[in-house]
Amino acid sequence: MKTVLSTKMLSLPQKELFLNSGLGLVEYDALKIELLDVKIPLNYVNYIFTSKNAVHAFLKQAMHSDASRFNAFCVGEKTKGLLETNGVKVVEMAQNALDLAEILVKKHQKESFLFLCGNKRRDELPETLTKNNIQYKELMVYRTLFNSKPFQRKFDGIMFFSPSGIQSYLSENTVENSTLFCIGETTAAEASKYSKRIIVANKPTVENVLVQTIKELTFRT
Repeated sequence: MKTVLSTKMLSLPQKELFLNSGLGLVEYDALKIELLDVKIPLNYVNYIFTSKNAVHAFLKQAMHSDASRFNAFCVGEKTKGLLETNGVKVVEMAQNALDLAEILVKKHQKESFLFLCGNKRRDELPETLTKNNIQYKELMVYRTLFNSKPFQRKFDGIMFFSPSGIQSYLSENTVENSTLFCIGETTAAEASKYSKRIIVANKPTVENVLVQTIKELTFRT
């Protein structure tokens, strides 16, 4: 039986989709998220979120406020869903941080923003905003930590969901001849430093990574 490693714990529906394929699954969280003890100003109108972790940090402090007075600009459908479920209006959503930055430059040039991020945030968004003179402040609200774990076995496929997840996994392991399934281009760029056997999801969602993995490892001879 072919076996796949997920570097993120999967939800029950995600797991069922996978296990119905006949592939073996091993899962663990390659990363740990620590929300920081910082005060988030709630006097802004526009907030930028590039991950669900930043949303969790924000909601923890904004839960007693009227959520409808905040405007969110975010990356990813899951992040958008979390915001909307909690009554926050999502004005713009993009599939990655650079696309979101370009939307802000094009459509929201005269507004100001608070960018809530983690310690591993990428540079594209703040650099693009700075270059185009868009007013924003940045606040680190969570930290991403490696949750290293050695595996004494080889996997036919390894699913990666962030560049940090790859770095964490490789701090104790090697990719050997595994096919690496990546959630998006930035993760694939990190993976390409270690392997040529890379498949990128059609859409940057966990489900799509699973579908690509199942398709590749079930139908490949």
